[in-house]
Amino acid sequence: MDAALLLEYGWVLLILIGLEGILAADNAVVMAVMVKHLPPEQRKKALFYGLFGAFVFRFASLFLIAILIDVWQVQAIGALYLLYISISHVTKQILSKKDESVEAVEAEDKTKGSGFWMTVLKVELADIAFAVDSMLAAVALALTLPAVGAFEIGGIDGGQFIVIFLGGLIGLIIMRFAAHWFVKLLGKYPLLETTAFLIVGWVGVKLAVLTLGHPNLQVIDTHFPHSTEWKIIFWSVLVLIAGGGFILAKRRGQESTAH
Repeated sequence: MDAALLLEYGWVLLILIGLEGILAADNAVVMAVMVKHLPPEQRKKALFYGLFGAFVFRFASLFLIAILIDVWQVQAIGALYLLYISISHVTKQILSKKDESVEAVEAEDKTKGSGFWMTVLKVELADIAFAVDSMLAAVALALTLPAVGAFEIGGIDGGQFIVIFLGGLIGLIIMRFAAHWFVKLLGKYPLLETTAFLIVGWVGVKLAVLTLGHPNLQVIDTHFPHSTEWKIIFWSVLVLIAGGGFILAKRRGQESTAH
């Protein structure tokens, strides 16, 4: 792997880590509330068992996605789902200003009175639900990378698969160990969460373009989703969203501190 290719792979992995971190912070708040009713010594165990089961699910589903991702119907569903959660989140932020605490209260109501293993099951199911959007985003981002060609897993190049796997693994590690830091970051710069969901929406557009250019569909030129022009457009807009979102979040955070 040459230096330019290594840099491109590293850049995508870095974006995935940031995206996973911001999404995991929101999820960690909900999970912390889900285990709050348990005795202190059981809380960590419930989170550990729940996340371990979710890791097994992620690993198994990653192979399933690798096999199915080349099916244009699966790409279309993934694109629609990513666009839906992005638009839904941003719309809620604009219209109702719904924050994490409302979601956390809902999670607490659902788990109040649950026993240890029932709580473990609910934590596991919650993480599986959270994993779907981040995994689809990871797959769509990884597909922007050039194929290494060393080996293939299902319909995904081996290099792309490794990036997706590392992204999912780091996401779980963040949720388990570094979520507290990301929660503090979101508390200081709440706009970062909206930025993350805008990135998820743009990745959904990427997957939609890939779907429209699928050889079995050919709504657009099949070469366009892999062209240099589209890659420049995609990465330019993504950097604009990420950079602009960070600057606005920082400015908003400074304004709220000043008041």
